[in-house]
Parts: sequence; C-alpha cells; structure tokens
Amino acid sequence: MLSRNQKERYISRFFFAISFTSLTILLLISIFLFMEGLPIFKQVSPLKFILGNYWYPTSDPPDFGIYPLIIGSLLVTGISGLISIPLGVMTAIYLAEIASFRIREIVKPIVELLAALPSVVIGFFGMVIFAPFLQNVFHIPTGLNMFNASLMLAFMSIPTICSISEDAIYNVPKSLKEASLALGATHLETITRVIIPASISGISTSIILGLSRAMGETMVVLMVAGGAAMVPSSVFDPVRPMTASIAAEMAEAPFRGDHYYALFATGIVLFLFTFCFNIIADFIAHRYRQIGEASL
Repeated sequence: MLSRNQKERYISRFFFAISFTSLTILLLISIFLFMEGLPIFKQVSPLKFILGNYWYPTSDPPDFGIYPLIIGSLLVTGISGLISIPLGVMTAIYLAEIASFRIREIVKPIVELLAALPSVVIGFFGMVIFAPFLQNVFHIPTGLNMFNASLMLAFMSIPTICSISEDAIYNVPKSLKEASLALGATHLETITRVIIPASISGISTSIILGLSRAMGETMVVLMVAGGAAMVPSSVFDPVRPMTASIAAEMAEAPFRGDHYYALFATGIVLFLFTFCFNIIADFIAHRYRQIGEASL
C-alpha cells in the first residue's frame, strides 16, 4: 500500500510528464514551421515578404507579398472583436446577475451548444443565407466580404466569451455582493464596481480565447471572406486572411517549392502575431486583475 506522500509524488510526476509532453509537441511543431518557412527568404527579403502588396505565387516571376493577407486577418479579427466582446460580456452579466434561475438554466446550455457548432456549418450559413442578404440590402457586388466574415467569426466567439465570463461572474463570492448592497449601493453599482472588477481576470481570459479562435479560424474565412488578396477600402470589400490563403493553396503548392515555403512563412507570421497577441492580452489581464483587486 502506497503512503499518501508517495501517491502525491506519483501524481505530481504524472502531471509533470503530461505538461512536458505538451510543451515538447509545441516546440517540435514550432521548429518544423520555421524549418519549412525560412527558406523562402533566400528568394525574397523578409521586409518585402511582409510589406509586399502583391500575392501572385504562381506568376512568372512570382510575387510573395503578404501585406494584404496580414491586413485582412487583422481587420477581420478586430471587427469581430468589436461585435463579440460587448455582446458576450453583457450577455454573461445578464445571465449571472439579472436573469432568473429558470432563464439561466435554459439559456446557458443553448449558449454552450452554440460554441460546439462546427465552423463549416457557420461558414455555410454565412455563404448561403447571409451573403445574399447583405448583397440585396446594401446593393453591393458580392456578399462574400470582410463584414460577412467578421460577423460569422463574432458568432463563433460570442459563446466562448459568454460562457467563460458567466462562470467567472457567477463565482464571485456572494459576501462581496452582499457587503456592497448592505452599504447602500444599487444593483447596477454593485455589478460595475464590485462584481466586474472581482471577475475581470476570468472575463479577460474569455476575451483572449474568443479572439484567438477568431484569429486562427480557417474554414469560415475561407468560405465567406471573398478570397481577394488586396487591401480593403470598405468593410464590404472581399479580403483574404492568412489562414484562408494557407488552406486554399497548400494542396496546390509543389512540395518544397517556393510557393510551399512561402505558405509556411505565412504560417510563421500568423504564429508570431498570435503569440504576441496572447502575451499582450495576458499582460492586460494581469494588469486589470491587479487594478480590480486594489479597487476591492
């Protein structure tokens, strides 16, 4: 029979092994990504690759400029965040603090079910139903554009933001809420000055996960963004984010050719953008957590 200390030691080693395996896999994927992407810079400089305005990898000579792809990815993610963050957080506040128990028990599973919808289903909805609607209402040449893609990505992000934020808000100690109400604060003042600062860490985490999913999404933007590798001048212009370009062209790129290397280099840029975004978001979340704890 193992003693309690031995059990804890084995459990600790088991979790360490799992963590080490995860980090090792991530490291190997990163090494492979850089090994397959860096050779393109023998043909084109990194500055020209990132700031180049033309992406024509099959022309003669080819053009490997991913600036329009970067702008497309940032704009689509940014607009989807402007839509999904307020809706997701406000819905979470309503479910946790305002809605009745019966409504919460009905709506919360529906929200979590929406988070499980396959991205291809959402992309199909945006392509078949929402694109013709946009085209007819706004009288634009095509409904497959940046706004359509942003709205579908927001639709994907809202359940994640709402579900995690609702759990964070709901798990705030009741003693904080009761103390605020006992001091004469209204319910609205308690929500804005006590509950939200106390749960800001969980809310920030939900936003990070939601926007990370939007930035890395492939199928939706491939189906509804329009696929035009150009810098948009309007929200109704078609765009081609980096993920869509990689997914659409990788099967056609000759193995270990310049086009192949350029797509992997695009993946490197996407990886660095996502990495930097997560570092900045984590810093902001930590900063707001400190501010929230200080205000309490």
